[in-house]
Amino acid sequence: MGAHFSEQTFDFLDELEHRNEREWFQEHKPIYELELKERMLAVIASLNLALGDFAADCVRPPHKAMMRIYRDVRFSNDKSPYKTYLAAHWPPRGLEKAGGAGYFLQVGVHGVMMAGGAYSPQPPQLRAIRDYVLEHHAELRSLLATPALARLAQPFGGNKLIRAPRGFPIDNPAADLLLNRSWALVSTLPGDVALDEKFTDLVIERFRAFQPVVDFLNVPLAAATPLAQEAATSRRWSA
Repeated sequence: MGAHFSEQTFDFLDELEHRNEREWFQEHKPIYELELKERMLAVIASLNLALGDFAADCVRPPHKAMMRIYRDVRFSNDKSPYKTYLAAHWPPRGLEKAGGAGYFLQVGVHGVMMAGGAYSPQPPQLRAIRDYVLEHHAELRSLLATPALARLAQPFGGNKLIRAPRGFPIDNPAADLLLNRSWALVSTLPGDVALDEKFTDLVIERFRAFQPVVDFLNVPLAAATPLAQEAATSRRWSA
């Protein structure tokens, strides 16, 4: 039996949407610990075993891969203390804080989202990706066109630029790719797939499809820590 979630998991998350308050959460915390946290850690452990075959640098201890359910409300008008979904993140080893491309899983009542790449790179990392794509766009296009990836994932999306980024040519063959601000591939499924015993198989199928693009992005990202990139450009580049 593969690691997966339960009806109680979704009952908790569904109620949390309506009772997002500390008193309710504390009263029901034993359910959270058993049906959400323990199950999520088991899912992560199962995914780690598979990631070891094709993304060993991204394998993390489950408790480090699992993201906190507590929201950071310091700069938000929404003061709800809890997220209404579970999430985990697998950045490459050594690039956890420097914006490396990795894998991401989010599980909620309204859907499951899997992603691979760099969702919101900071200006130094974004510059490094664009510089690399400028010279390797044909390779990236080939990776994006693989049948498995085309079938399982959406192409890079997000809030794209409407004109070439500053400092880049507008007539380069890579011009359309350089408009991207987000470099993450995304795949979504209905929430109830997380209740299936084959749930982790579905996730790994998509992570495997993401892997060549994730590895491609980590070539420039591995050489572009914020300090190194800013020193090279003498200033912080804007998107």
